[in-house]
Parts: sequence; structure tokens; C-alpha cells
Amino acid sequence: MSMIALRMPTAETAPLEAFVACAHQMLDPDTPEAARRAMETRVLALLPTLRALGVFELFELRDPALRTWLNDELREGAH
Repeated sequence: MSMIALRMPTAETAPLEAFVACAHQMLDPDTPEAARRAMETRVLALLPTLRALGVFELFELRDPALRTWLNDELREGAH
């Protein structure tokens, strides 16, 4: 069982902190599908900022599914 409280990061949350919180909740099998979809939307909105900060050049995501999804989204956003 996850020890992470289910909550949506707010606009005041730093981008990296919001990304980590969303990713944890997206990967938690106990997260309801509606909440997971909300986290996906939030993560997609954060991608330009995270890219500008160089987050994906500094860190590699360990979860293969999350890594593939984000790589696909980053490639699509580059066009």
C-alpha cells in the first residue's frame, strides 16, 4: 500500500516537486483512474518547464512505461 497521500499539486508547487508527486501517484496501483488522468494532464502541462530546466537531461526515469510515455510526449512537443 502506498504511503503517498493522494492530492493534486497546486499551482504554487514547484515544477519538479509537482512532477515527482504526480509521477508517484500515477505509478501507484491504488490511484483511481480519474485521478491518474488528472495527473497525466498536469504532467503534460509541466513538460515545457521541466524541459527548459533540463530535468530530462540530468535525470533518467526508472519506470519503463512512464519513461516511454514521456519520451513520446517530448518528441511530439518538439515538432
